[in-house]
Amino acid sequence: MQALPLRHTVAVAVGRAAGLASRRLRLGGGTTIPGAVARRIDARVTRHLAARLAGGCVLVSGTNGKTTTSRLLAAMLRGAGYRVVHNRAGANLMAGVTTALLSQHGDSGLFEVDEAVLPAAIRELKPRLVLCLNLFRDQLDRYGELNTLASRWQQALATLPASATAVLNADDPLVASIGASLACRTVFFGLETVDHRQTDMQHAADSLYCPRCSGQLDFEAVYLGHLGHYCCPICGWRRPDPSFALTGIRLDPAGPTQLRLRAESHELAIEANLPGLYNAYNVLAAAAAALTLGAAGEQVSAAVGGFTAAFGRTETMRLDGRQLRLMLAKNPVGCNEVIRTLLLDPDPLNLYLVLNDRVADGEDVSWIWDVDFELLAGRCRTVILGGTRAEDLAVRLKYAGFPTSELPLEGNQEAAIRALLARTPDGGRAYAVPTYTAMLDLRRTLTDMGAAGQFWED
Repeated sequence: MQALPLRHTVAVAVGRAAGLASRRLRLGGGTTIPGAVARRIDARVTRHLAARLAGGCVLVSGTNGKTTTSRLLAAMLRGAGYRVVHNRAGANLMAGVTTALLSQHGDSGLFEVDEAVLPAAIRELKPRLVLCLNLFRDQLDRYGELNTLASRWQQALATLPASATAVLNADDPLVASIGASLACRTVFFGLETVDHRQTDMQHAADSLYCPRCSGQLDFEAVYLGHLGHYCCPICGWRRPDPSFALTGIRLDPAGPTQLRLRAESHELAIEANLPGLYNAYNVLAAAAAALTLGAAGEQVSAAVGGFTAAFGRTETMRLDGRQLRLMLAKNPVGCNEVIRTLLLDPDPLNLYLVLNDRVADGEDVSWIWDVDFELLAGRCRTVILGGTRAEDLAVRLKYAGFPTSELPLEGNQEAAIRALLARTPDGGRAYAVPTYTAMLDLRRTLTDMGAAGQFWED
């Protein structure tokens, strides 16, 4: 192997030292600082570190589901004997990926990657497989329009060699359309079931027009946002047939989700301790990638059966004799799916809704007007509001039919959680629905309250 330059050696040593220092000083567990420091010293350090992984790299990207899907895939690959280097805490910019690589405790890389960073990640990591989940409207002030993002994905994926694989969501028109122009192997996944089909498209749906001719798509079935079965009546383009599909889905708020997976020539019965249709998609996507990489069906099923939710993503903990579930909601489609999952609970709902407008959330919170909060009106025992834009949330809920006198605002997270649990019956369930930075703040508060561990230690 060719000797690496001194700059690389220094970058690795200083980056690792920065990680040790950040953990000792409790600066977020060192999930990004080591990589940022190393990349500042040597701009090519990530390329060099990735090239030393004998098993190559796998990338997971999309608007919703990256963290849960990549954690599911990591569990499946470990069950299949892979020694995986993984940015498991969800630090999905290049500094976070580099931090994971600095550990080098494995021979294969698996990295969750921010959708805007995917082109750079492909360029630097030369992945053997890229898993593309979905593209939904999210943080327009940062990402721009979906068509622009999809075009950047297409250009980046087009650079993959024939030996690589792109695993694409057949149910997302923009993601599926990327596959037609790729030189690498292309594999599709999607839903093939009458369970949980919707008859009407949500008004928050995004990709309604043909990526080829711009004609309006006809949807035979809609599952989640704009994900479904579609065709273009003008040019004839239609949804690709998936090689990996869910043919049965049973959602149970009190028990595991039951899934039936058709994997090319055989079927698998899978139990997942993850609620909601969006998590069914996450399980399917991870299984499609794992099986493509050579994992066996029983290894996939076992990994899903033993899986617990990633921090903040339907994570459940016990506090004061009640069950508290955290459900991240950061864009219209994701929030609508959280609401859809909440409504599976037959009991009156106890909710803590937290809306922030920091850079990582997106500074424009007008997206809350595309969320179907009206579905929750009349279903809640308790609603407490928090976050930097709690007042905006209160206005939105007023127009959704909630009495303003029943929408207390609480600026202190621990006080909000205590109030929420006090209004929840003993042994009952409560839900916290935060945006991204609010979820991180809430997670730290719950750690200080003794209800959870540090998220980088999960």
